[in-house]
Amino acid sequence: MPQMAPLNWLILLLYFCMILVMYNTVIYTIFNYKNKDSKKISFNKFSWKW
Repeated sequence: MPQMAPLNWLILLLYFCMILVMYNTVIYTIFNYKNKDSKKISFNKFSWKW
């Protein structure tokens, strides 16, 4: 059982990262939709986060 604990934490971390990426992608899409004329600025802000 102690050997399974790190694997469970790794899976939780992976899910958290996936949710974070999806959340940022949704925010980026909404931000890009609101500012269609300034796609470069929003893309630079998105790249700066990662």
